[in-house]
Amino acid sequence: LLKLREENNWLPDINELSELIDNKTKLIVLINPHNPTGSLINEKLLKEICTIAEDAGAYVLCDEAYRGLYINPDDYVPSVVDLSSRAIATGSFSKAFSLTGLRLGWIAASEEIIEECKLRKDYTAISNGLIDEALAALAVKNVDKIYKRNLQIIRTNYRILSQWIENEPLISWVPPKAGSIAFPRYNPKMPSETLCLRLIKEKGTLLVPGSCFGMEGYLRISYGCKTETLKEGLLRFKDFLNSYRKS
Repeated sequence: LLKLREENNWLPDINELSELIDNKTKLIVLINPHNPTGSLINEKLLKEICTIAEDAGAYVLCDEAYRGLYINPDDYVPSVVDLSSRAIATGSFSKAFSLTGLRLGWIAASEEIIEECKLRKDYTAISNGLIDEALAALAVKNVDKIYKRNLQIIRTNYRILSQWIENEPLISWVPPKAGSIAFPRYNPKMPSETLCLRLIKEKGTLLVPGSCFGMEGYLRISYGCKTETLKEGLLRFKDFLNSYRKS
């Protein structure tokens, strides 16, 4: 397991990755854009990772559920399947499309791999719900409208969250590059689970503790919600931190 570090902007260290790979490696698994940090592996680094996999005879599997939700449109990154014949990409209607209830997604890969996936699907779900598939098809036909709406939300909310963190001395972060989540560090001296439980109990505001991701001292915050919801949540979080400062 390759640990991501804040001082490296939550990006994989290519040298550390190389040391972990040998001729027994079958698969390198990535999340890009990353959950929970919002970091984004650029095209150059993604190509380097694909080359490492190819040299080892391994595949690269990349979860691209947040792909397309770039804070800066200039940060566009191609899908991993556009960079290597040994790449597999998975996507979902849950994140970038904001259609979590459909529980649908896709796999992009070589024809050989897709055929193997089909065989295994026949042993599990066989088929999806007809209504879910119809709604998904409708979403695909309107993908430009959906992305335009969602990008407007996350870019507006990103600016609000960024300004809030800039003015809050107990919170710091590596600004996310994509997606609708961030992973700021907090300074109050308490376990992240304790902080989150107190926050929801005292202020009715929900954050995800870093301990859920094996990284204590951090919190995952979503900014893919309604702008007014984000503002209210940050106001309540501010009140909580003010109470901590006074204690």
